[in-house]
Amino acid sequence: MTREKPHVTPNPFAGLEHLTTATILLDQDLRVAYLNPSAENLFKLSRKHVIGMPLQQVFGDSGTLPKAVEAALLTHASFTEHEILLAAPADHPLSVSCTVTPVEIDSISLILEFHQIDKQLKIAREERMLVQQQANRELLRNLAHEIKNPLGGLRGAAQLLEHELPRTGLREYTQVIIQEADRLQKLMDRLLTPSHLPHLRATNIHEVLERVRSLTLAETPQGIAIRRDYDTSLPDLVADPEQLIQAVLNIVRNAVQSMQGKGEIVLRTRIARQVTLAKKRYRRAIMAQIIDNGPGIPEAIREKIFYPLVSGREGGSGMGLTLAQTLINQHQGMIECDSKPGRTCFTLLLPLTDIGGTKK
Repeated sequence: MTREKPHVTPNPFAGLEHLTTATILLDQDLRVAYLNPSAENLFKLSRKHVIGMPLQQVFGDSGTLPKAVEAALLTHASFTEHEILLAAPADHPLSVSCTVTPVEIDSISLILEFHQIDKQLKIAREERMLVQQQANRELLRNLAHEIKNPLGGLRGAAQLLEHELPRTGLREYTQVIIQEADRLQKLMDRLLTPSHLPHLRATNIHEVLERVRSLTLAETPQGIAIRRDYDTSLPDLVADPEQLIQAVLNIVRNAVQSMQGKGEIVLRTRIARQVTLAKKRYRRAIMAQIIDNGPGIPEAIREKIFYPLVSGREGGSGMGLTLAQTLINQHQGMIECDSKPGRTCFTLLLPLTDIGGTKK
């Protein structure tokens, strides 16, 4: 007697399983009927959790995507939106292009094809930042040199005047001039210091972060907590530890000041692979993140926070992040910032090289 083979229902979406394009199919109620593995990887979604879920619920408040869907339905033709910011469940919002195509295949009414454009945008943004950073450095050096010379003359004149004053009580005013001149002198020295080349040696990123953590805890109120999230398997990098400490300290101090005495800062380290920094490709890089749960960076200055003299708080010099960026750039690294109310993350990427500059 011949045993019958069990009946296997063919997978109607088998052809989409191996596509590198992230693809989502919607039913007539605009609910997710299918997503392929590429979509799962891109959006950090689980297929079994989102099947049957309304598209708006999957991506939250992504205003441009529903408009693209609506346009395709109204015109009964494919519609492409070239730049959509999706609030996916991933760590950061994703910039994608999306082509929406109406179809009539069983219960499927729309095919959504996504292409990530974050990489292209990131490369363009890095190129703009490199040009801006070079302009910043030239501006700072020129500004510092222009100010230092008359500043010395101003201080010297105040000292001479102090000796000529008939009453001792009047020296209070000359002391104000001298003290303010000294304060400006220190600021000019800080502007010029980053132009010095770093003294490179094997450096453990966690020793840098621990130094910053201890310094910050010593000078901040009890309401600030600093939590560690380290990958202790990270190798040493070739760097100037003092310059890295100064760069990280500037960022952490900004976070502390923004939280006004209450909140949490997370210091996180991970390995980053296949990273492009300053137009060079590295197999591996150290990624250090400073994350706070403060109010976030004001939107008006979010794109300009690394510019000199730009500050989000009253009385700020606007130099801390500029100096931090300059120090990290001297290590062939870069700083990225992602901020929204309740979460600001500064990401430092530092390439892994040996003393001679060979990529690891």
